[in-house]
Amino acid sequence: MFRRILIANRGEIALRIVRAARELNIETVCVFSEEDRNASFLHLADRAICIGGPAPKDSYLKTDRIIAAAEIAGADAIHPGYGFLAENAAFAEKCRASNIEFIGPSAEAMRMLGDKATARAIAKKAKVNIVPGSEGLPDDEQEIIKLAAEIGYPIMIKASAGGGGRGMRAVLDKTDLMSSLKQAQQEAEGAFGNGEVYLEKFIEKPRHVEVQIMADNSGNVIHLGERDCTLQRRYQKLVEESPSPSIESRTRKELFNSAVRLCKASGYSGAGTVEFLIDAKGKSYFIEVNTRIQVEHPVTEMVTGMDLIKMQIAAAAGESLPCSQRGVQWRGHAIECRINAEDADHGFRPCAGTVSKFRPPGGPGVRVDTYGHDGCRVSPHYDSLLAKVIVHQPTRPEAIRCMQRCLDEFVIEPIKTTIPFLRKVLAHPDFATGNIDTSFVERNFSK
Repeated sequence: MFRRILIANRGEIALRIVRAARELNIETVCVFSEEDRNASFLHLADRAICIGGPAPKDSYLKTDRIIAAAEIAGADAIHPGYGFLAENAAFAEKCRASNIEFIGPSAEAMRMLGDKATARAIAKKAKVNIVPGSEGLPDDEQEIIKLAAEIGYPIMIKASAGGGGRGMRAVLDKTDLMSSLKQAQQEAEGAFGNGEVYLEKFIEKPRHVEVQIMADNSGNVIHLGERDCTLQRRYQKLVEESPSPSIESRTRKELFNSAVRLCKASGYSGAGTVEFLIDAKGKSYFIEVNTRIQVEHPVTEMVTGMDLIKMQIAAAAGESLPCSQRGVQWRGHAIECRINAEDADHGFRPCAGTVSKFRPPGGPGVRVDTYGHDGCRVSPHYDSLLAKVIVHQPTRPEAIRCMQRCLDEFVIEPIKTTIPFLRKVLAHPDFATGNIDTSFVERNFSK
C-alpha cells in the first residue's frame, strides 16, 4: 500500500479522498490555488502546497507543478479525483515516468476509452450494442451532410474527448447541421483542447443508466450495479439513484455483462463508469466510458456498503479486488441530489460568494459530501457544485420522502442554490412513479 498520496483536486472530492486515505493509514498532501488558500479540505491533509493562481489553467491543470509538488512531498501516488486532470492520459504518463503512481487506469486504456470514437470501436468488437453513428468526420462538407443523412435525423454531435455535456449539440434537420457542428467543435476545443467530434443517432426520450465497474491489475473486473442518471438538464446530471426505478431485469443483466466485457477488452484497471441510453422499447445503447471516479459514486457506496475510493487506491497499489462478483450485494435504495450554487429561476446562473450560514441535514441514512461551512467561499473560478446529499432507505418511496425532508432541512444563505428547484422535481408525480426521460426537466420546468 502507498505511504503518501498527493490529491490533485479540490472541494468535496479532495475531502473525500483525504478521509479515505487516513482510514488506510496513508498520509495525504493537498495542492491548492491561491483562491483556495483557506479552503476546508486543506485542514485535514498532512501537508498543503500552493501551485498557482485562481484559474484552473494556472493551478489545477498545471501538470508540471503538480508532479513537482508530489516529488517535493515524497508522494508515492497522485489521486486526480474527477474533472481537471482525471482523464488526461498524458498526465498519467508523466506521473508514471516520474515514478509516481497515477490512481486510475493506464494511459493506454484511458486513451482507448476516453476517446468516444475509439471506445465505440472497442465496444463494437466486444459485441456491446452502440448507438448508430460515425467513427469520425470527413473533411468535406458535402460528405458530412451525406453521412448525417445516412445515420438519419435527428442526430447528436458529440465531442470525442471529455464529457459533462460540453461539445454536444442535437440537430433536428440538415439546415442546422453545419452551424451546430462549428459550435460543438469550438466548445470542445475550448473545454478539452480537442475539437474533434463525431455524429450519433439521437435517441429520443431515453433513460440514462450507467454501470459502476472496478478492476484490478490482474484482469479481474466486477460491476457494482447501476445508477440511473436520467434526471438532468442540458446533459448535466442533477439527481442520481440506484437501483434504476424502471428498467427490467433482462436489461439490467445485459448492461452489467456489456460493461464488464467492454472493460476486459480494453485491459482496464481501477474505477470506471460505463454509460448507456435505454430507449422506449427497453433496448440499450453504449455511449461512453468515464475513466475515473464519478461525482455520484456515493450512491453506489450506499447500496453496496463498499468504499470506492479505498478500492481505487488499493487497485492502483497492485492489490487484488476484495471480492468476486458473487461477493457484491445490494440493499435498499439510494438517491443523490447535487446542490449547486446556481439560480434556477434565472437560467441556472452560477452564484459565487460567501456563505454566512450553512446547516446541512442529518438523520438515519443521510450522508452529505461537501466542502461547505459557515464562512466558506464559493469561487467563480470553479464548478458550482457545493454539496451532495445522499440518502439510503429500504425502499424508493421512503428514500424520496427522506430526501424531501433533507432538502427542507438544508440551509445555505445568502447565495442562491438549486435546493428549491430540486424540491419541485422530487414533488412531481412523474418522478414519484419513475416515469421520466432525459428531457423531463426541459419539458416540465423550462420557462
